Parts: sequence; C-alpha cells; structure tokens
Amino acid sequence: MTGKLTSVNISLRKHVPKEPVAEAELRPGHGVVGDAHAGPGDRQVSLLGAESIERQKQALLAAANGRGVASCPTAGPQLAPGAFAENLTVSGLEVWKLPVGTCLRVGREAVIEISRIGKECHRGCAIYRRLGDCVMPREGVFARVIRGGLVRPDDEVRVEERRDTDRE
Repeated sequence: MTGKLTSVNISLRKHVPKEPVAEAELRPGHGVVGDAHAGPGDRQVSLLGAESIERQKQALLAAANGRGVASCPTAGPQLAPGAFAENLTVSGLEVWKLPVGTCLRVGREAVIEISRIGKECHRGCAIYRRLGDCVMPREGVFARVIRGGLVRPDDEVRVEERRDTDRE
C-alpha cells in the first residue's frame, strides 16, 4: 500500500498550527528536526490524512450552514495541512487504520513506526471550540523514527513489513 506525502509541517511552538516547509529531516530517537514537538518517546512524528482534513473541513462548513451562515470563509485557511499540528499530511493512505507497529517508508530513506493512534486534544483546541469535534483523537497517528532521512512533499509513503519490536 502506498500514499503520497502532501505536506511537511513544523512549528517552533506547541499548541499552534504547523507551517508547511519544503523539506524536513527525520532523526531517529528525536523526530522532526526543528519542530517544537520533537524529542524522545513514542510521539516523535505526527501524521494525519489529507482526507481526514477534508472531512473535518466539510463538517465545519456544514455546521456553519446549519447556523444559517452561507459559508465559512475562514474554514479553508484554518483547515489546511498543518492546521491540526501534524508533521506529515498523507493522501491516499488511511494511516489511522494501520495497526501500531506498522512501518512506513517516507521518501527514499526515512522509516517510521506507528506507535499510537489518536490523542487527547488540549483544552485550547481552536478546531474543537469552533466545531465541537476534532479529528485528531480518532485519526491522528504518531510514530517513532526508525531510520532518518529528508522528507519532502510529493514523496511516496509506503507501508513496509511490520517490525519485530521485541528485537530492540
């Protein structure tokens, strides 16, 4: 199974949307170099499907229309890749349906291992406050970096064989 890296995103502070960048380095045991969330642990890199963002955007637009608002002009920019503070936005691959332990090759060199599906949103989550819902607790994915490398938009994201986690 393969997908495509739609966007690579970083932020210098936590609890804010991430901004797209032309490339980023994934470092083993650390995560995305230069990102505020990088560090040891099982949440070194966050992923979200572009399709998940689109579903959330459509829900926000529907909620606005349900309140008699013809459109929600701020939904587009606010729900662009990085809006959910994900490092990697992936299209064509339902990453949230892959089991923990699944490895993904991102680009030519980088390999990450899914370590967690979902998260608790922080209290100040702007998306949740506006919509009453946020996709990250259900479809956000976290991973550890197994093999480092540079990643860029348009890189292939390929499911690799599941690792034997008892070996390390």
